[in-house]
Amino acid sequence: MRSSTLILVLFLSFLLIPALPAEDAVEWYTKGQDALKVNDPAAAITFFNNALKQDSRFAQAYAGRAAALNMQGKYTEAIDSADDALAIKSMDSVALNSRAYAFFRLGQYETAITAYDNLFIVEQNRKDAYCNQANAYLMLNDTSDSALAAFDRCTLLNSDDFMAWNNKGAALMLAKKYETALAAFDRATEITIRNATVWNNKGKALVAVGKPSDALECFNKALGIDPNFADAKANKADAIGKQQSFTIAGTITPKETVSRIGTLFTIVTTTPKMTTAVTEEPQAETTTEPAAPAKTTIPKKTTYSPVSPATVIFALAVIAGLAAVMRRE
Repeated sequence: MRSSTLILVLFLSFLLIPALPAEDAVEWYTKGQDALKVNDPAAAITFFNNALKQDSRFAQAYAGRAAALNMQGKYTEAIDSADDALAIKSMDSVALNSRAYAFFRLGQYETAITAYDNLFIVEQNRKDAYCNQANAYLMLNDTSDSALAAFDRCTLLNSDDFMAWNNKGAALMLAKKYETALAAFDRATEITIRNATVWNNKGKALVAVGKPSDALECFNKALGIDPNFADAKANKADAIGKQQSFTIAGTITPKETVSRIGTLFTIVTTTPKMTTAVTEEPQAETTTEPAAPAKTTIPKKTTYSPVSPATVIFALAVIAGLAAVMRRE
């Protein structure tokens, strides 16, 4: 009788105990978002791919994957994933931003500018996007009203970002708006006094407005931060010799350099230092998300194994049979 009872309990447990929790597409997507927030793009890509295996039309999962691919520097793949998202949901802001950012990082500045314009139709207050678009204009030596307006929006939304003001000043120098450029560099040095590039650029602006003595002080501050700053050395020598040969011209070609901020060293995308041009340091603005979708809390769901009517009838028949056996015993 004990054995029959044990068999009955095991059989019922097999039929009626719920299955283990199973992830659906939305749950995988939420995991991907969480991974982006802790800067784990590899895990995020895996989670977004799992979501897409369950729902191949999940636009937000394609967009999230594009953001994660950008974090890995896989910009061409990010564009493809963003395009997949936009083919399903044409106004997805995460996909639009990820696509524009990828073009910017690939150096396709004209395409990036257009891509950011498409983003601004949907999202008007994304400060990193305005700065990236403005920097794309700068890399093209574009000093049009549209370019300067992009820098106005960038600095409006990033009023405490010294690099945004530095880059705006560089654009204004190219446009030969020296007084306005000097005001931008003034704002940059109000935010930080420990960046050699900003002091050097401010010195060039002061020379351009006819203040070589004040410029010399700026070049000295730049060299106090970075004694090996060749551009600042050359500019200082020109200022001392009253050789005011600071023509604002030249082709901007991006490269990687080191911007010294006190004892910290930060790699930024910048232009060659030229004694005849402003040293611009346009860099891609990113957030800790770069483009992670806003987190939505989704309650955990448990998927239960289905119990069909036929299975229940069969189970009841077995129970009745076991009961008869126990009565005979």
